[in-house]
Amino acid sequence: MPTTLYNSDTSPAGTAAALVFDDRDEEISVSGLLDTLARRARIITWTAVLAALLSTSIAFLIPPEYTAEAVILTPQQSQPSLSALAQATGVSPALGLPGLALLSGFGIRNPADLYVGILESRTIADALISRFHLREVYGDDYTQRARKRLARRTTIKTGKDTLIHIQVDDRDPKRAAQLANAYVDELSRRNTTVALTEASQRRLFFEVQLTKEKELLANAENALRDTQQFTGLVEPAGQAEALIRSASQLHAEILTKEAEVAGMRTYVADENPRYQMVARELSALRSELAKLEAGEHVAGTPEVPVEKLPQAALAYLRKYRDVKYHEGLYEALSKQYEAARLDEAKAAPLIQVIDTAVVPEKRSWPPRTLIVLMSTFVSVLLVSCWIVICGPATRTRP
Repeated sequence: MPTTLYNSDTSPAGTAAALVFDDRDEEISVSGLLDTLARRARIITWTAVLAALLSTSIAFLIPPEYTAEAVILTPQQSQPSLSALAQATGVSPALGLPGLALLSGFGIRNPADLYVGILESRTIADALISRFHLREVYGDDYTQRARKRLARRTTIKTGKDTLIHIQVDDRDPKRAAQLANAYVDELSRRNTTVALTEASQRRLFFEVQLTKEKELLANAENALRDTQQFTGLVEPAGQAEALIRSASQLHAEILTKEAEVAGMRTYVADENPRYQMVARELSALRSELAKLEAGEHVAGTPEVPVEKLPQAALAYLRKYRDVKYHEGLYEALSKQYEAARLDEAKAAPLIQVIDTAVVPEKRSWPPRTLIVLMSTFVSVLLVSCWIVICGPATRTRP
């Protein structure tokens, strides 16, 4: 279909003159475009030269950055053996360890993700910021900003090869290598303090319980010592028997002396020396028995009244039982703690460094050649489009 275009100018007769073009004349051929660009080759050339010079200047003004990489092997989580704990607790392995089955729920499915999360933690970032004075290096007044800038310059990734790659970008190649290796050092340090395995969790649990039980045992021993000092009972069974035996012996001796005094009264006077000596012996025996019954100190006997002996012995036995209870519990916890330590030594995930970060020899940023080529290409493309659009794209019939 022909296309009619009405000119804005009118003929002297007042009628509009129509300019009719054929659709085939509107099509711009490739040869026409090349011809148009060839006529403007000088402009395109100068544009390419200026763009190359300008992009080269900008590329060399961008501060270079260097990338250092450290590679570590993902620590594998091994299943700790519970045989030592079974032996410590007296459980036979043939019974299946039903009481210890609850401890097997701490397995980790993907250890690599766990360690990547630790490497990206705020604790490690703050340690590196403080260690390398990154706030002054980055020119940040706040630790949070330095932390974000460090995160942008750090790449931690892992793949199917079970290796963790730690890449750090920095303007100083030496500091880039030091930061990458520092990540590995901080991960090793955190690995010794954080419970990452079943054995570590059991070891930390028993360590806390053992500390508490040690304090309770010390308190029980002090209470038993105070009871011994207050009652004088050191061995209630033997001392009570000795006390009763002493009291019975005194009673028998008193009865013997009383019979002897009663018999002497029948044939001697009160002023008789023999009579007075037996009377004094009787009085001494009665005084010793009174002290024994009153709980006053008598050589070889506890300082407790005879009538209060059962109560004192009961108090002593309760304190003694507490000591024995805490001693047994402390001994059991000690065995379990040592078993957990053995399991932890076997199952502890060690950080194995595959590649230590070295000082990079070549910069990783900016890619100056790519910047110059891309800038020149885009500039030439834009100028060419401008020439085609603004140049004569169609031919007009007279």
